[in-house]
Amino acid sequence: MQRTKLSTLRLFGLLGLTAWLAACSSTTVDKYANASPNQLYADARDEAAAGAYDKAVPLFEKLEGRAAGTPLAQQAQLEKAFAQYKSGEPAQAQATLDRFIRLHPASPALDYALYLKGLINFNDNLGIFGGLTRQDLSERDQKAAKESFESFKELTGRFPDSRYTPDARQRMTYIVNSLAQYEVHVARYYFNRGAYVAAINRAQMAIADYRDVPALEEATYLLVRSYDALGMIDLRDDARRILAQSYPKSAFLNEGVKQTKSPWWKPF
Repeated sequence: MQRTKLSTLRLFGLLGLTAWLAACSSTTVDKYANASPNQLYADARDEAAAGAYDKAVPLFEKLEGRAAGTPLAQQAQLEKAFAQYKSGEPAQAQATLDRFIRLHPASPALDYALYLKGLINFNDNLGIFGGLTRQDLSERDQKAAKESFESFKELTGRFPDSRYTPDARQRMTYIVNSLAQYEVHVARYYFNRGAYVAAINRAQMAIADYRDVPALEEATYLLVRSYDALGMIDLRDDARRILAQSYPKSAFLNEGVKQTKSPWWKPF
């Protein structure tokens, strides 16, 4: 009986020791618990420079808290947003930038925050599938493009002399051309399927909403073809006259609808 009791006690003791050892082994030691803000910043920058953005983000977050109220904390916010963007977390990056812009409206880095916000939404890299289908920005969801334009517009309006403004202006041109080309892309889609009234509506929308963009040449030609298909001779002739006056060297005057194989209006 005594021996059984001792065996039981030993068993419980072993179980307790095993549980304690397991708990100790699963405890993660935070090597940055006592690190200085400068050390945190240096290590976060090193991780980002090495492309380990997922490791850089939590370090920038620690730095934000540890250096709260200092310029270094503001810098950490901006670099965290960039790291989130590069690690494939655009929504989190946007939230970080929105918070920065709200909390630091007089920051000397506000122009960069607006530029980065526009850049995150701009992101014209479609990856391998976009390349295979020859898809361009004009054939994608336009919400992000419009948000990107607004960020760049605010940047160029408030900070005309910023180092980021020339690039932002180029990207705004790209976006406007893209949005106009999107309307023409849809109009062409309707025309090719015999939905001529819908094609006319989308072509007219492009012409009404945009000025001096390359896509309007094809938009006008789609009007000519659509009116012709509907037997609306007077409107067809009016559209053709506008096409000839506005684009006297247009290939559309003698050829069919031009099929764009690559983003020919892209300035980069």
